Amino acid sequence: MRNESKPGRGEKVALVSLGCPKNLVDLQVAAAALAAAGFDVGVPEGEADAIFVNTCAFIESAREEALDAIEEACSRKGAGGRCRAVVVAGCLPQRYRGKVLEACPGVDAILGTDDLEAAPAVLRRALDAPGRPVDAVSPGPSKKLFTSKAPWFTLTPGPYAYLKVAEGCRHACSFCAIPGIRGRLRSRPVAECVAEARALLRRGIRELDVIAQDVTAYGLDLHDGTDLVSLLRALDALPGRFRVRLLYGHPAGITDELLDFVAASRHVLPYFDIPVQHCSASVLRAMHRADTVALVPDMAARIRAKIPGATLRTTCLVGFPGETASDAASLVRFARETKFDHLGAFVFSPEEGTPAFDMPKRPAARVAEARRARLMAAQAQVVEEKLAALEGTEDEVLLETPPAKRGAPWTGRTGRQAPDDIDGVTLVRGVPAGAKPGDFVRVRIVGHADYDLVAQAL
Repeated sequence: MRNESKPGRGEKVALVSLGCPKNLVDLQVAAAALAAAGFDVGVPEGEADAIFVNTCAFIESAREEALDAIEEACSRKGAGGRCRAVVVAGCLPQRYRGKVLEACPGVDAILGTDDLEAAPAVLRRALDAPGRPVDAVSPGPSKKLFTSKAPWFTLTPGPYAYLKVAEGCRHACSFCAIPGIRGRLRSRPVAECVAEARALLRRGIRELDVIAQDVTAYGLDLHDGTDLVSLLRALDALPGRFRVRLLYGHPAGITDELLDFVAASRHVLPYFDIPVQHCSASVLRAMHRADTVALVPDMAARIRAKIPGATLRTTCLVGFPGETASDAASLVRFARETKFDHLGAFVFSPEEGTPAFDMPKRPAARVAEARRARLMAAQAQVVEEKLAALEGTEDEVLLETPPAKRGAPWTGRTGRQAPDDIDGVTLVRGVPAGAKPGDFVRVRIVGHADYDLVAQAL
């Protein structure tokens, strides 16, 4: 990796990634640019000359986490430590450009989501001119679509990598601030995505996790016939032993063509991550998701009819303005009857600039949290039944982390489990000597603990 300007002089940069995997991909773009410019990236915060914090600002809890991380980073300056600069990037400065430097006076530079490749020059200015904060945030929602200049450069800890195929969103959910931050849907060309996938597979990656704000909308903005199936067809034709996982879909994008392709695919896992948000027609309409009202009730059955044994993950939003006790109870029943393999639930967070921000009849916070607790308790029972039913069955595990001591199990994941502990992991005993991360092993499931599986290598 070369950059003739060489703005770095070997300074060490710690990286802090907050939010979803899409943010991690953004951080990879910035980190690759920093590394190409001569900076030493990825060191511990206590050893860093600079700390680069990539933030999320989707909901209030994410902003609180970001501010805590920024405060922690800033506390390392002037305390006898090595740190001389803190750079804050990503969604928080993109959404609150004028407020971050005011709220965090220790920050030396802010960088927007459209300005990732400017990271070396911005950091150089922050290091060379302390006390004069650098504002490098392009105004308005994001408009760019980055192509990694170092597609082999990843920050994931295991033999998997995130392949971001699009940016922005074509939906207008009333609760969501993402379009105001990330802009409209912008899809990368198929050839570009495939080239990055090839580079990752050559580097030893064995799971490609294809992501976007709505991966099922991929290509629809190109108006040339490109869609998710055409992308998957190209990825599926790549040689080697690997698997492809789709993350973050939309009920309206689960077409028969997609299901038929996944059912026949060599590499694409029958894993569907489709946030339904709710099952109540009135709540879905208020969420501006009326196009899913007729789809949500039968979605799981339709997928399972096409692909028996498919893994289904979803996300639900409780406490939305206008949600009644009856709506909340119906959501619990829906979860029990549908039996999603994985389900996450969040309490509504009113976001400035969204239609739902000042909608009336918002349930009290304690009521919403109680509804979330009931939903997750029902889901815990579903998960217990599903994991127990897996005992005695065989599956394939992608090995990720070797044991810390002899006799301890390896950590890996079946196709049912997404990375980063989203769905739990599989603890594998009896792995043959000489195994390494990235190997696939056949196992028999022998038990489970909480959301994790326990398996014996065959």
